[in-house]
Amino acid sequence: MNRRNISLKRMSLVVLASLGFTIAQAAEKPPTNRTDATVVQHVNPEAAQKLVATNKLVILDIRTPEEFQAGHIAGATNINFRAPDFAKQIAALPKDKTYLLHCASGNRSTQSLPVFKQHDFKSLYHLDGGMKAWEKAGLPVAK
Repeated sequence: MNRRNISLKRMSLVVLASLGFTIAQAAEKPPTNRTDATVVQHVNPEAAQKLVATNKLVILDIRTPEEFQAGHIAGATNINFRAPDFAKQIAALPKDKTYLLHCASGNRSTQSLPVFKQHDFKSLYHLDGGMKAWEKAGLPVAK
């Protein structure tokens, strides 16, 4: 085995270790093409409004309660991204429902996507630009 092959193997192990895998876990669990993985579709405000109109999804507003009270999409459920038990609250949600996820600008909701993926949610829509984009598009806001 030449030096380059040894070096590549070492780098692979370092990458796996940095991702939280032990050598045994990496050997036990090869990458799979899961069909049940979370699907995230990014939508603009107009597409989000059409989805909301179907009444076939749950609107999750992950801003603070104060931001939510100042104005939100009608019918939205508020779960504060900054709450210490945010991941626990997300884990308790039904995984088979479809969700429209947003925050104020898209930053917090983008940061939260790994939590949803970790808990195997089936279908997520992400409102790109968040509530700011919704309001800028002139769409209705409930108070």
